Amino acid sequence: MDGTGLPEVRSTCAYCGVGCGVLLRPDGVGGLAVRGDPDHPANHGRLCSKGMALGDTVGLDHRLLAPRAFGQDVNWDEALQMVADRFSAAIKAHGPDSIGFYVSGQLLTEDYYVANKLMKGFIGSANIDTNSRLCMASTVAGHKRAFGTDTVPGTYEDLDQADLVVLVGSNLAWCHPVLYQRILAARQARGTKIVVIDPRRTASCDQADLHLALNPGSDVSLFNQLLRKIHAGGHSDPHFLERTVGFAEAISAAENDDPSVTGLTTTEIEAFCELWIKTKRVVTIFSQGVNQSSSGTDKVNAILNCHLATGRIGRPGMGPFSVTGQPNAMGGREVGGLANMLACHLDIENEDHRSAVQGFWNAPTITKKQGLKAVDLFRAVEDGQIKALWVIHTNPAVTMPDADRVKAAIDNCPFTVVSDLTAHTDTAQLADVVLPATGWAEKSGTVTNSDRTISRQRAVLEPPGQARADWDILAEIGRRMGWEDAFNYASPAEIFREHAALSSIAGSLGKDFDISGLSEIDDEEYAELEPTRWPVASGKTGGRYFGDGRFFHPDGKARFVPLTHRPPKAEPSIHRPFLLNTGRNRDQWHTMTRSGLSPRLSAHLAEPFIDVNPNDAERLNLNPADLVEVQSSVGQGIFRLRITDAVAPGQVFAPIHWTGETAPSARVDVLVPSVTDPISGQPESKATAVSVRPMKAAWYGFAVSSSATVPKADYWATVKTDKGYRTELAGYRPVEDWESTAREWFGSSDTTCTSVEDPKRGSFRIAFSDGRHALAALFISREPVSLMRDYIATLPEVGLNQILSGRSVSDDQDRGPIVCSCFGVGLKSIIRAIEDAQALDVEALGNVLQAGTNCGSCRPELSDLINEYSANAKRNSKQHEQV
Repeated sequence: MDGTGLPEVRSTCAYCGVGCGVLLRPDGVGGLAVRGDPDHPANHGRLCSKGMALGDTVGLDHRLLAPRAFGQDVNWDEALQMVADRFSAAIKAHGPDSIGFYVSGQLLTEDYYVANKLMKGFIGSANIDTNSRLCMASTVAGHKRAFGTDTVPGTYEDLDQADLVVLVGSNLAWCHPVLYQRILAARQARGTKIVVIDPRRTASCDQADLHLALNPGSDVSLFNQLLRKIHAGGHSDPHFLERTVGFAEAISAAENDDPSVTGLTTTEIEAFCELWIKTKRVVTIFSQGVNQSSSGTDKVNAILNCHLATGRIGRPGMGPFSVTGQPNAMGGREVGGLANMLACHLDIENEDHRSAVQGFWNAPTITKKQGLKAVDLFRAVEDGQIKALWVIHTNPAVTMPDADRVKAAIDNCPFTVVSDLTAHTDTAQLADVVLPATGWAEKSGTVTNSDRTISRQRAVLEPPGQARADWDILAEIGRRMGWEDAFNYASPAEIFREHAALSSIAGSLGKDFDISGLSEIDDEEYAELEPTRWPVASGKTGGRYFGDGRFFHPDGKARFVPLTHRPPKAEPSIHRPFLLNTGRNRDQWHTMTRSGLSPRLSAHLAEPFIDVNPNDAERLNLNPADLVEVQSSVGQGIFRLRITDAVAPGQVFAPIHWTGETAPSARVDVLVPSVTDPISGQPESKATAVSVRPMKAAWYGFAVSSSATVPKADYWATVKTDKGYRTELAGYRPVEDWESTAREWFGSSDTTCTSVEDPKRGSFRIAFSDGRHALAALFISREPVSLMRDYIATLPEVGLNQILSGRSVSDDQDRGPIVCSCFGVGLKSIIRAIEDAQALDVEALGNVLQAGTNCGSCRPELSDLINEYSANAKRNSKQHEQV
């Protein structure tokens, strides 16, 4: 305990599917100290930069504190009755399929369970889908085709025991840093080799033995070559093949596939295949580069085919492994969160499954057909089939493909409800009713991580204002719609027990998900529940699947799927010559609703950007830091240019995180068409044909301010700092009066304005103060503004003279952009340490500055900086010796 007298509480991180354990200690006044839980099996105490900064994200400035209906605060009774009445009226007039739910991996399993029970068993429609459709639906479909059910075969311990780890479409170093560091630890301990298969050179390539920069979308062809060589070399496992169906057909398809579509050399393909075949303990990790594709399900099965052929599955150190992007994407899969599933991995189309679930729930009806997957769900909103929509903890007006079209559809929906922590999202701004929900550290329930481990999230902070738990809101709507007994829950423990009891039926029907051993735990046992990997049943507990050759198809055998390469739907053309790839930044997550509240997380990459190859930039006459216009067949945006050979010629990359609240012109899914995988319904977010051209701006700007502002500019992007906000700006049209414009944006009538102007050169520097402290400053130029941004952003510590000069008095005062977010170590501090010969390797940098000594996700950047600046260190050292 500390001085507050409050003990640490074991809980689970709010971010990705690694499911790291955290220890939380409230300070008694709304704040929270966070550290990794050394006893949690997922992370053993390690946290990434985002997890380290969780305490920065629990403030109340952004929170929705009371229900709102049609722009007015209302009480809960009014809000809930309005929702129940409008849903009931829509069902009466138009049938149950006129209702749509779009939910999220942010929900706890208990929340998710109630939502699906309400929709599928009582409203009677399967029109409930989840943002996990954008994340791992192709994995679900691939698992079901191969295994008969959506089963993750392996565990995190396999990463410790593997001799080869293959990362396919996964920048694990940035997106799942704790797992990446676990692999590096295995590399150091046992010499584990790493192969990265990705069109883009990412941070995960830093320690890779081989990087295969294949053409976008060509993964099936590469793994077909591996399958072909497994067969031709006699490396398949004949005993394991007896437990499978379709091997000959899969081999025939692989032999007819063309490896040239990968863009890889014969030598590269042979080197990969030889390494994979000769290394028995191999784990193939795959993520969004595989899933987010119009052939995503085929890519998953191409990987599974190779593991099935060799029997390298379900045994220590070997197997295919899907890593998920949300804290409870797996829990959502378990409760039937997707529109084509029932709870506990049961199937909507199976009459026995439907009857069993309906009987267990004592439901008046149950959906008999699959519902609308996410893209089709919002098309149904657009064309008027959906009359009432409920969006819970997600932001589809930003994250769905063809996002402007989705935004317009939601805006025109007759009745839209949003449950969220904040009203400051693009989707919440469109809602008729907004319901304040509890958030992480206020919620109590369970989540399931990528290796099937169920962990508790525990409430350590009081819900602010009138915020209520999601399960409670959903259950109250169920009761008000007439189903009192079915939704008469008193606690999440009660819901968990019901979910566990239902899973025993799934087990009896031959499904994998069975936690019936937890169905009778009491409230105290639920409160103290330790991390537990499913299944938890009399027949099997924890551990791996399929090593015994037993699968979940009716005949007990696995299925090979014969596959041939299908290219991305987008084809580059003269007018749109580039393929756009999208993904994550190291320190941000989804649409920054949580991570954007942390200044240290926003300091690494503070602006939306697009990566372009140097050859393409030269051909287009683009310069570093230019703003560029990017256009696709469905939308356009503006991004800051980064010139890098991490992307190949003809390819570009942009991150997904910015929204209408932070950078309206850089909502990347505005550019992505709504092309989907025909089996999984998952959108193709990794291959969009676009054009890139310079933004012909009349002016560029940079601003710092102590309060949030919304400039009226053609381009603006803002992030939080320790002292307020920093904003990049640009506009197409000249501004006649910059002082008046600046005062409109950042100042007020009672602030003092100081300015330095050079109209002939188009330079204006304007600062506002209250007489003692600087409150805001705006810098305007005809070219991208050059100044010490990270130093100026420390306003109001900076004096007015330094603000207007745009420079610090001493270079030592400017740490530069943050590279190590865990310890706030800036670029310029690192460069100085290298050039002064204090640190000429990553370990030495860690000793001097702490950089890279926690989550390790910045270590590839540190290594690049050492390579770039160590020559200066050697030169400086030699000059010192001569003196």
